[in-house]
Amino acid sequence: MTKRVYNFTAGPAMLPLPVMQRIHEEFFDFQGLGASVIEISHRSPEFEKLLFETEDLVKELLELPKSYKVLFCHGGGQMQFSMVPLNLMGLKPARKAQVIESGNFSERAIEEARRYGAVEIVATSRDTKYDRIPPFDPARVDPAASYFHITTNNTIMGTSWQTFPETDGVPLVGDMTSEILSRVVDMTKFGAVYAGAQKNLAPPGFALVVIREDLLGHADPLTPKLLNYTQLAKDRSLTNTVNTFSIYVARLVLEWLKNLGGVPAIEAVNRRKAALVYRALDDSKGFYRPHAQKDSRSFMNVTFTLPSDELLKKFLAEALTRGLYGLKGHARLGGVRASIYNGMPVEGCQALAAFMDDFCRKNG
Repeated sequence: MTKRVYNFTAGPAMLPLPVMQRIHEEFFDFQGLGASVIEISHRSPEFEKLLFETEDLVKELLELPKSYKVLFCHGGGQMQFSMVPLNLMGLKPARKAQVIESGNFSERAIEEARRYGAVEIVATSRDTKYDRIPPFDPARVDPAASYFHITTNNTIMGTSWQTFPETDGVPLVGDMTSEILSRVVDMTKFGAVYAGAQKNLAPPGFALVVIREDLLGHADPLTPKLLNYTQLAKDRSLTNTVNTFSIYVARLVLEWLKNLGGVPAIEAVNRRKAALVYRALDDSKGFYRPHAQKDSRSFMNVTFTLPSDELLKKFLAEALTRGLYGLKGHARLGGVRASIYNGMPVEGCQALAAFMDDFCRKNG
């Protein structure tokens, strides 16, 4: 087998090795058809069965009540910045959304939502360079708002909501792109969540949307058919050709996760992985400088800087020689970012932590 690195890239991200091996085995012959899954019709009975099994696995692993629909939408996570307001602004006459601003992607969600209605930022951590989840006063919730939007995990900044805000009946909408299925979440706290596929689910190519049924049927009349949640729910995501390969991979990833023990099992693994990296960071006595405040730390994305640009360049170059790939931080923040999604094995975080310790001893 070709040598593989530990891939810490923020997305498209590392997939579980057993899933990659299964793709390799089945690529030319899907279920004995003599054709690849990327060659068969999305309307074929074989693919429809695969799609509906994927939908059922999402419901099972997220422990969704029957009142929630699962949709596979075009465009990835950022398309949802438009789809959410197009479909949900009409829930209340005021056509208003409330938003907590906690990073780059919440900024983008706000920018898009303002095309379709009023947007009120009720809390922000912009003034501290998004190093924390901002404190939020529940009294700020406006019952006239159509929905309340948060980004549950901030990929670039390495921050995450530890507990979700109470919104007093206003539907809570969560961008879970970088943490979907990584920890146990009471989904009934949300009216809708969405996640681009390319971090914990599959290659890029679709967004998973989970939405409560009572929120359907309120789309703006000008909403394109392919962006209308109600239409997609009616058609079980088959309004037109879906990304068949990405959904096929998602089904394999979900099966892998179920066999592992489901979301509670992967959460335990993820917390162990994050603890390894944060231990190396905190034991460095200031050599590694974390971006996120401790009470807001993500266990999907660990971000930190080094004392100088020269040491940063040296760190990244030496890491690559150790098989630790994709550690360069986002251009907006710089430094180092270790993305340790579900597909990253514990051994990858052990290797990173050992390298961090060694690099600190030699250069600190």
